[in-house]
Amino acid sequence: MKYELVIFDLDGTLLDTVEDLRAALNYGLELGGFAPKTTAEMKLIIGGGVRNHVKNAVPEGTPEDVIDRVFAAFKARYNAHNNDTTLPFPGIPALLKALKAAGIRVAVNSNKLDEDSRVLVAAHFPGLVDMAIGDREGVPRKPSPVSANEIMAALNVSPDRVLYVGDGDSDIMTARNACTDGAWVSWGYRSREDLKGLEPSHSFDTVEALRDFILS
Repeated sequence: MKYELVIFDLDGTLLDTVEDLRAALNYGLELGGFAPKTTAEMKLIIGGGVRNHVKNAVPEGTPEDVIDRVFAAFKARYNAHNNDTTLPFPGIPALLKALKAAGIRVAVNSNKLDEDSRVLVAAHFPGLVDMAIGDREGVPRKPSPVSANEIMAALNVSPDRVLYVGDGDSDIMTARNACTDGAWVSWGYRSREDLKGLEPSHSFDTVEALRDFILS
């Protein structure tokens, strides 16, 4: 097998988190006097870190102190309700079990807050993920390769033996910046049209196709 390690994005790749994120964001928006977001709108907002969720949801020019208040409410609400409706995408648990059985290590690199990332990974994939990293203060977010490089160093795997899997343009760019193979998956929150002309190394429409590729 070509890969020793697969690094996954979390939201929109392993877990369908959109409704819990939307509920928390709408809670903050309501407190700030802003209109709520639909599920379709929320899918386009997800990405770039949770503070960016708020910045992308409020009108351009909203004062920073207002954004701070909405963000604080969103973060507190999500921390308390981050797993109310969240579930793995169909086939994901079986995929991770197959990778573990094949001796391939698995990691998560997310722009979701680190605590929420670790809580959700532990809840949904116990014993199946070797390392999970989320957004941490002072560490640049994806598409920076800093966290991906940290994962590879900790697990002692060279970039040429790593596949980076995600559903967004930042994941494709993270793979490039970290010098790993990249795979885009279509079941998440970004369409091909949202990739801004980026071409991933590999593309998959089903979890089964991704599994067969990794294990081939």
